[in-house]
Amino acid sequence: MLMTLLGGIFWGFSGCCGQFMFQHHWVDAKWLVNMRLLLAGLILIIIGFIKDGRDQLQIWKKPRDVLRMALFAVCGVTMSQYTYFMTVQASNAGTATILQYLYPSMILMIVCAREMRIPKPSEAGAILLSLAGTFILGTHGDFTQLHLAKEALVYGLLSAVAGVLYTMLPGQLITGYGVCQVLGYGMVLGGILMLPVVQPWTYTICWTASLILSLAGAIILGSAGAYGLYLMGVSLIGPLKGGLIASVEPVAALVISVVWLKTKMEWMDVLGFFMIFVTVILLSLRKPETEK
Repeated sequence: MLMTLLGGIFWGFSGCCGQFMFQHHWVDAKWLVNMRLLLAGLILIIIGFIKDGRDQLQIWKKPRDVLRMALFAVCGVTMSQYTYFMTVQASNAGTATILQYLYPSMILMIVCAREMRIPKPSEAGAILLSLAGTFILGTHGDFTQLHLAKEALVYGLLSAVAGVLYTMLPGQLITGYGVCQVLGYGMVLGGILMLPVVQPWTYTICWTASLILSLAGAIILGSAGAYGLYLMGVSLIGPLKGGLIASVEPVAALVISVVWLKTKMEWMDVLGFFMIFVTVILLSLRKPETEK
């Protein structure tokens, strides 16, 4: 339980590290995502070789699985991280994380459409609660204007869509090959594809101790550490408990953002946050397969 809890907290902490870099080091979200994909992916691949040896190359033997992994790398991993950190840059880590957590409601709607059925009353209530929470976060109840920056709202909703793709695209790949292969190679592939677009070598970065530490927090703790702890915890306590405990991520992101980065939250923000968070808990209880 402690490992799973730390995994969720580290996920939330990584968003706050990004917010810190955006606020104090003027780092661009595209540069951060590119570096995070490449370095975190390499760390996961190295861990995979240490753990599994040459079996870490198994996924490359089946072209069909390589194609699916490439689709996951672009539409799942890269899109998810890019839209998430663009939301953080336009707002804050707490808001970005809770908007991203609309993805379980979206998955539920897709499941209902696939099964050609209307949502059950409890499912419909969860969906409406998440929509109401998004509305309150975005407008503070005022239909005439957006309280949240338009860019933050758009990227936040796109990050939820990316969360759906991130969850559904890999299918049985992770079960068959493990997270180090699928996520590690997916991250590196996504990072390589971003290189000609972002061109990180053209950025002028003032390397300081605080920047290096926050970058390490986003990459080492927020990626390799979070996934490793979460998966080890889930292997011991099961996916249902693991998914519920890991949903501490938006709470951690909000608390760390407020305490460490002095992010201001109005009571309407907290209400919208709470409504979406309750939705996550309800759907985690009913649909453990939608966990992160």
